[in-house]
Amino acid sequence: MSQSTTRLTVAQALVRFLAAQYTERDGVRQRLIAGMWGILGHGNVAGVGQALVEAGEELMPYHQGRNEQAMVHAAVGYARQRDRLSTQAVTTSIGPGATNLVTGAALATINRLPVLLLPGDYFAAHPADPLLQQLEHPSEADVSVNDTLRPVSRYFDRVTRAEALIPSALNAMRVLTDPAETGAVTLALPQDVQAEAFDWPREFFAERVWRVRRPAPDPAELADAVRAVRAAARPLIVAGGGVHHSAAEDALKALVDATGVPVASTQAGKGSLRHDHPADLGGIGHTGTAVADDLARTADLVIGVGTRHTDFTTASGTLFQNPDVCFLNLNITAFDAHKLAASTLVCDARAGLTALTEALAGHRVPAVYEAEYRAGKERWERVVEDACRAGDDSAVPTQTQVLGALDAVAGEEDVVINAAGSLPGDLHKLWRARSRRQYHLEYGYSCMGYEIPAAIGVQQAAPGTVVWSLVGDGTYLMMPTEIVTAVQEGLPVNLVLVQNHGYASIGGLSESVGAERFGTAYRHRAADGSFTGAPLPVDLAANAGSLGMEVLRAKTVGELREALAAARASSRPTCVYVETDPAATTPPAEAWWDVPVAQSASREAAVNARAEYDRRVTTRRRHL
Repeated sequence: MSQSTTRLTVAQALVRFLAAQYTERDGVRQRLIAGMWGILGHGNVAGVGQALVEAGEELMPYHQGRNEQAMVHAAVGYARQRDRLSTQAVTTSIGPGATNLVTGAALATINRLPVLLLPGDYFAAHPADPLLQQLEHPSEADVSVNDTLRPVSRYFDRVTRAEALIPSALNAMRVLTDPAETGAVTLALPQDVQAEAFDWPREFFAERVWRVRRPAPDPAELADAVRAVRAAARPLIVAGGGVHHSAAEDALKALVDATGVPVASTQAGKGSLRHDHPADLGGIGHTGTAVADDLARTADLVIGVGTRHTDFTTASGTLFQNPDVCFLNLNITAFDAHKLAASTLVCDARAGLTALTEALAGHRVPAVYEAEYRAGKERWERVVEDACRAGDDSAVPTQTQVLGALDAVAGEEDVVINAAGSLPGDLHKLWRARSRRQYHLEYGYSCMGYEIPAAIGVQQAAPGTVVWSLVGDGTYLMMPTEIVTAVQEGLPVNLVLVQNHGYASIGGLSESVGAERFGTAYRHRAADGSFTGAPLPVDLAANAGSLGMEVLRAKTVGELREALAAARASSRPTCVYVETDPAATTPPAEAWWDVPVAQSASREAAVNARAEYDRRVTTRRRHL
């Protein structure tokens, strides 16, 4: 071995390389790969597992997970809390350990959040064929189960030779740190290659800084954008997750304060303005507020900032009804900026908003428009109060009253995490976000099971932060396993476990589309075979306790309030368990969401639902 090289296995080299990677934005440097999650098996135990032992905790912290999908969720929660500037890696064995990554990878890529996946793979040398857990393909011998990760990864490579790691690892870092490209990155590692030694150039292990760009807007695009805003009488900003990723909240506030343009938020963008800012209208779209959706219907200019314009945001193409409406999209990716046939401002959110504010000096929306949306905001605040206020402390709380109780207890910098079920709609309408990171909703993939591991990732990213993981019984049953990890790591995750005996969100959707809540309740079978018998005698609180959590049971509004306060003060993982009153207290949807209804049916519920669907679908527009 020459002095200019170092002899290491591929796995040892990869771990050492990852430990030397940094990001830098606005002069702040931090480690890119802050640690590695792993479940070790025969596909990685002798490679990456041994390399982690060799490296030690100081070089590469190791976190022991219980489910591979959950490990990805934890890393994604970490990355979101750190504004995509730092993330974690996930190593797995081959076979089911690797394919369990797919859901987490899809979630990361859809939400534009970086995570590095290192699944083991079959022997590159094919010494025996087939191997344990190998998927055999009759005509493509190089296919493995890891190929399921290709469509959900922003970059994928299978490292079949030691020296191939060098360009592959560098490309992986490039994608992870590019705000326009980032998502899940997969390096599939054949188990024999992981253990193979190679003489590595020492330059490969030198500290490397990846600067995260803030591209400025093109002058011509900026001029067009300024003309569009000045010409609009009823402009509306739709704030998406890109505002948070760019740390552009202050820039957005400066623009709004100067111009009076109101802001409605997507699930990912909520909290871009504080809830009490006079121009903050709350959520937009199917789960949006009345004031936001009313203004969206009459807006003549919709300014999307860091949003993907999903169907929930656009109400499946039915929300923006002004015949003269135009769109202006400020986004770091041209792919998203061009949606809805918009004029584009392809740039960093903070840089673009700052440039707009300077170029719009002296411009302000009409006073009558400002008065209109402020009055609408005041009316909606009364709706929120009515839904969340509890008049009787001895009553069983409704789900919206659970949110009201949590709102009263949570601190300014607490983080509230949710992803799926009926809670996202309630939170989008009703939660009063008080800081830029308080509202943490994963709704790009709306993945049941995200909440508990993501809470772990957030606490790792921001030690000392109070984190609330909100889950229904359906979500809890999907993935409670990482409670054990929180206990093991000593992370005081607060779990608010809402028991409503089934899939409440899908039950409501099922009823609205004529499917009569079929298969959505957690109940015994009745005599006719339907799931309409007594509720199942499961005790989820006891389950959480058996996994190591302190459990506080709350039967009334008063007990709930006390339990939440106790959980917030606790230094250990704590579960607040509450069975809610099923009475519907959530404000109704203010906009449509397209879920196709059976075109032919004999049951009255489906026939009526189809008639309503046919009426609604006529309002859809294609913005060209």
